[in-house]
Amino acid sequence: MNPKRPNNFYLILMLGSLTALSPFSIDMYLPAFPKIASDFGVSVTEVSLSLSSYFIGLACGQLFYGPLLDRFGRKPPLYGGLILYILATLGCMLSRSIESLVAFRCLQALGGCAAQVASVAMVRDFFEGREMAKIFSLLVLILGVSPLLAPTTGAYLAEHYAWHSVFIALLIIGCALLAMVFFFLPEGHQPDKSQSLRLGPIFKGYFSILSHPRFYTYTFAGALAFSGLFVYLASSPVVFLEIYKVPPETYGWIFGMLAAGLIGCSQLNILLMRKFSSDQILVSSLTFGAIITLIFMTGSYLGVYGLFGTILLLFLYLSSAGLVNPNAASLALAPFGRNAGSASALMGSIQMTVGAIASTAVGLVTVKEMFPFTVIFAIAASLGLAALLFGKSKHDKAAATSQTILSEPESL
Repeated sequence: MNPKRPNNFYLILMLGSLTALSPFSIDMYLPAFPKIASDFGVSVTEVSLSLSSYFIGLACGQLFYGPLLDRFGRKPPLYGGLILYILATLGCMLSRSIESLVAFRCLQALGGCAAQVASVAMVRDFFEGREMAKIFSLLVLILGVSPLLAPTTGAYLAEHYAWHSVFIALLIIGCALLAMVFFFLPEGHQPDKSQSLRLGPIFKGYFSILSHPRFYTYTFAGALAFSGLFVYLASSPVVFLEIYKVPPETYGWIFGMLAAGLIGCSQLNILLMRKFSSDQILVSSLTFGAIITLIFMTGSYLGVYGLFGTILLLFLYLSSAGLVNPNAASLALAPFGRNAGSASALMGSIQMTVGAIASTAVGLVTVKEMFPFTVIFAIAASLGLAALLFGKSKHDKAAATSQTILSEPESL
């Protein structure tokens, strides 16, 4: 751990603020989907492609920033990323077509993901072992400000000042974070000149990380299960604003209430870790999520759920996701120290790639019914559980074989 780190409270607050940039960029403009669709003369599901392009930008950008964060330290790449975010946000605000909005949202993500990768890497810089999972849980608490405030704020801005005002607010947030990084955030990692920026060594380094059994098991399990959150983000405007016809302001409150499950369970994780390991919590939460989504899918097919039933099942599913993310992330990053930036970037890129695929599937749904969305939820949750059980079984078998070989007496 870095002995020069500041008081934990302020450090966690700053890292949480950086982590919340992309969620704010996603959640705040969701209630404006109908306004954007009307302005550009397209459907709400077509507007959701601007959300998918943001996820694609996050996935690609994180691979780019990982080596930079290890080579130059954490803060210089952060400066560049936040400046790009600010310029792209300005482009979103001035967009006059859905195509340009989709393009600028991708650029906005390419800049904003620097904050996400750096904040996760700095958790690894300043904290170790089981403490990492607790810190990730606390970061989720700060992240909770986004779903609680952003949709309601975005709905108010879109209703009273047009959808462009949402991006003005994001522009102000980006500038504030840039000032915070410059004046207050400590450097968590000294520049490492041995970290090559050539493509060959970079991809070799990523392959080395990806081939680590612990990394790929927990990263893919967490990414597949957590992609349900991206499905929820992309589908919620259609579900609540189009299918159930709730007012935008009510949608904001529903969004915040559902987020309470995610936030609450992320904090419950801290208490659970006093009696259970991260591994045990992860298996249980993935199993619970898979069961809930299968119940959700079956009931939606039979048409037995109304608005309140849908909210309840989404609440339960997002609650399980609140336990998945901190434990999967801490377990995946634990073996990596010197190259924590690259490991964090690769983990985030995989998570966003899977999320982009899942949210794009939402954009391809043309019918205004719940069932297609619940199918995507069920597939994501089931694959996440399967990935964990399969990866753990292979790892356990390899460990048992290795232990057997070591314990066998030498032949005379």
